[in-house]
Amino acid sequence: MAYYGAEQFGKVILSDGPYRTPDDLYSALRRCWRAETCAPRMRNNWTPENPTLGQCSITAFLVQDIFGGKVYGIPRSGGSFHCFNAVGDCVFDLTSEQFGGEPLNYSDCPEQFREVHFAKAEKKERYEKLKALLSQL
Repeated sequence: MAYYGAEQFGKVILSDGPYRTPDDLYSALRRCWRAETCAPRMRNNWTPENPTLGQCSITAFLVQDIFGGKVYGIPRSGGSFHCFNAVGDCVFDLTSEQFGGEPLNYSDCPEQFREVHFAKAEKKERYEKLKALLSQL
């Protein structure tokens, strides 16, 4: 797997449901991510070859629904955050490959809350769309 934290996937196991590990979920999400679930400001650059582009927050909150834990954000330019997950002592980022080889610092990042992110109606709608696509697999 190409995402950050993939080597730790065995530490996070869901007791029931179709996605027992982040690897299972990542494989399924690769079939769900698309331009319409990408952040609007990045949509023109989205491609099937880089499916994780613009998918971070909606993916991280979906991961939280399935595995629990917390969502954190790496501060980015322009005041935005790149979201990732921490479940217990396992930190993973299913959308990290969108940055190519750019190193990301996953330490000392602020917690992110869905109420804040989903205050943007378009983001909540993209989350619901991704959730629906995943449930159709």
